Amino acid sequence: MLIHEDRLFPAEPSVRKIAQALYTHVRSLPIVSPHGHTQAAWFASNEPFPDPAKLFVQPDHYVYRMLYSQGVSMDDLEIGQPELKDPRKVWRIFASHYHLFRGTPTRMWLDFAFQELFGLTERLQEKTADLYFDTIAAKLRTPEFLPRALYDRFNLEVLATTDSPLDSLEHHKAIRDSSWEGRILPTFRPDPVVDPEFAGFSGLIAKLGEDTGEDTATWTGYLNALRKVRIRFRALGCTATDHGHLTAQTADLPRADAEKLFKNVLSGKADAAQQELFRAQMLTEMAQMSVDDGLVMQIHPGSTRNHNRKVYENYGRDTGADIPRPTNYVDALRPLLDRFGNESKLTIILFTLDESTYSRELAPLAGHYPCLRLGPPWWFFDSPEGMTRFREQTTETAGFYNTVGFNDDTRAFLSIPARHDVARRMDCAFLARLVAEHRLEEDEAFEVAHDLAYGLVKKAYRL
Repeated sequence: MLIHEDRLFPAEPSVRKIAQALYTHVRSLPIVSPHGHTQAAWFASNEPFPDPAKLFVQPDHYVYRMLYSQGVSMDDLEIGQPELKDPRKVWRIFASHYHLFRGTPTRMWLDFAFQELFGLTERLQEKTADLYFDTIAAKLRTPEFLPRALYDRFNLEVLATTDSPLDSLEHHKAIRDSSWEGRILPTFRPDPVVDPEFAGFSGLIAKLGEDTGEDTATWTGYLNALRKVRIRFRALGCTATDHGHLTAQTADLPRADAEKLFKNVLSGKADAAQQELFRAQMLTEMAQMSVDDGLVMQIHPGSTRNHNRKVYENYGRDTGADIPRPTNYVDALRPLLDRFGNESKLTIILFTLDESTYSRELAPLAGHYPCLRLGPPWWFFDSPEGMTRFREQTTETAGFYNTVGFNDDTRAFLSIPARHDVARRMDCAFLARLVAEHRLEEDEAFEVAHDLAYGLVKKAYRL
């Protein structure tokens, strides 16, 4: 077996027994995945996934950044290529380096998929590379492994994608118009038209105007265009926005100042400080729109994206070279919170890549402001250790009910059940410890386990 039935549970037998009971209570609950980067096109066309390398290696930053760190060429992995010329070669490279993932959550997610989905029980390595490739490739050609069938097999109740305001959402429309009952929802990610550092920013703003019939060369027209796009997203089931800014900085400028700043940014003459001020202002504008239309707001700050300049130039944006950085929330969010912090009908979910802020800033903020909730450990920290640190450092101040359950934030579709399984096991292990230490009654622990796995995410994301 590649994975043990009692993985991640406490080693002490009496505490492990409690964790097992809690996990049995929640393990079969439907999966609600409110934030991720899978593709609606998969479910609209419902065509077979092409091959194991395209499915497991190419879309997964966790996989190819580790390989790259050990000298594997991105060209050899065919990263960024729309079609793989030699998927078996890519897979053999991956298999021969599989030992690099020992002790990582990536290893746990992959082994879960290999065993639970494909029935593989012998460890992936160079000598088993072809066995794996052939077994997986053969199953991918069967009806049981079509995207919609896997959605049902994973017991998914909701799966949200992340989409640009300039996306036509044609695949979401196709899903909505089909007879399939799967719930694939778009998420409004305005970064390309609110971040002046995006390549071709002024052209993207012009395209936004063309799509909406608004004069986006003006501040009023620009904001109206964004409101219209949000209406279009909501019509297809969208319940949330997502904002991937470098910092959590917000601003609340007088209208005349905001108009002047927008004009300067659109001209391409804004310096770095002005660009940051514009992003900060737009977070507050987005909060106002969320107050108006009810969309939940997610803020994902703290990633220095495309840190490796050479990789960015050769392979484009978001190719695994993103590095966490320190993030301030107390001062940065204050302009937004001064205006909207007491709005109980507004929900803002805060994420971090700076774990030092858990107990110092994030938990106290969410433990006070009605509009704030804490997102789960994200990206580099959606690991067993990261989940434990999150619960230990936030529960004392924010409790469980100012958090929002788990979301997987993944491009790797087949890892979704594994990621949620890890989260459920770690929450059950944490709760079991509280029960064993007589800090929580067992009946309460069962209720909390259910809420962490299912109830809180549905409530927070209005699903």
